Amino acid sequence: MTTNHSRLIALLTAIVVAAALRLVPHPNNFTPIGAMALFSGAYLGRKALAFAAPLGALLLSDLVLGFYHGQATVYFSVALIVMLGMVALSRVSPLRVAGAAILSSVLFFLITNFGMWLFSGFYPRTMVGLEACYVAAIPFFQNTVAGDLFYATLLFGGFRVAELLVPTLAKGRAQPA
Repeated sequence: MTTNHSRLIALLTAIVVAAALRLVPHPNNFTPIGAMALFSGAYLGRKALAFAAPLGALLLSDLVLGFYHGQATVYFSVALIVMLGMVALSRVSPLRVAGAAILSSVLFFLITNFGMWLFSGFYPRTMVGLEACYVAAIPFFQNTVAGDLFYATLLFGGFRVAELLVPTLAKGRAQPA
């Protein structure tokens, strides 16, 4: 819990709104998921809430969208991206956010496509099959990067503006438990 309940509510609201944006029509892989996980890791600290908020929001949106093959690798990727947010964004700056957003896209791409290769049965479990899986995913990667950068800008930039407009939101970040 933060010392500022208004700040915590604003942070959680931003995460829920980001998850809800996943439900509106969008280009393939242009979603707020990676940015939402980074934001949670950066601002909610090393608490269970930093993981529970984006994973719970993802689960709620999946309940609406339906469950899918490879879901476990998506959730694993999101958890790693939360950790990336905790580590890389302990000090938030535009350059750090952009770098973390790109790195989160790469992590998501590598992990989820490895899972697709390993568990889907769509590709032979050979190096050629793994390569084919990654090559087939390349067209989606550009949207992942674009979505992560766009939504990271929206979340981190929007929250910074909110902190400037509502000074009570700027009082301290969530502290580790």
